[in-house]
Amino acid sequence: MNFDPNFPTSIDILHVGLAAAVLIQALLLLVLLTLIVAGLVRKLKAPRLQPGVIADNGKTPVETKPHPAVTTPMPVPASTPAKPTTSLKESTPDSALQLLGLLQQEARFIDFVKEDVASYSDSDIGAAARIVHEGCSKVINSHIQLEPVRSESEDSRVTLQKGFDPSRVRLTGNIVGEAPFTGTLVHRGWQTTKVSLPKMAKGHNVNIIATAEVEL
Repeated sequence: MNFDPNFPTSIDILHVGLAAAVLIQALLLLVLLTLIVAGLVRKLKAPRLQPGVIADNGKTPVETKPHPAVTTPMPVPASTPAKPTTSLKESTPDSALQLLGLLQQEARFIDFVKEDVASYSDSDIGAAARIVHEGCSKVINSHIQLEPVRSESEDSRVTLQKGFDPSRVRLTGNIVGEAPFTGTLVHRGWQTTKVSLPKMAKGHNVNIIATAEVEL
């Protein structure tokens, strides 16, 4: 075994004193660490005092409550009133075309409407109008039942109370203020109570109001 030549071969008083000082410092450090650990353990195991409970020192501990977080309320958007929607019912032209075909068949209605009557005299137009009137009257009376909207006679005075149905009565003239309104019945109006058009065969082309005619 080789030894460092500088390592002392004999123990003197100086070396003994240094060794003792180091040992004492190590013991003090160990005691200090032990006290620190014991204090932490005691603090963790100590029960939390409830409000109103007397502590060991005879004083009532003051409970410290955390301040509630201040939150800014979100602005509530104003509700926009829903716009009233008007539902439109789609009507098919089949019934209208069928009725138009009946008017052409019985009264030559389309021929009369499409004819240029400027070159005819009033007497000629009157004679043609009589034929059209008779045919149209026949179609209407056979397939459509009509009644007046108002039962009063025309040119009589009538009073419309508040809440009257504007789809049945139309106001004209100087309209001022609110109902009730009193005025002269100019026209009684018409309303249908029954419609009975002939049944159509399957595949019938309602767009043909009147067939073309070829004489052989």
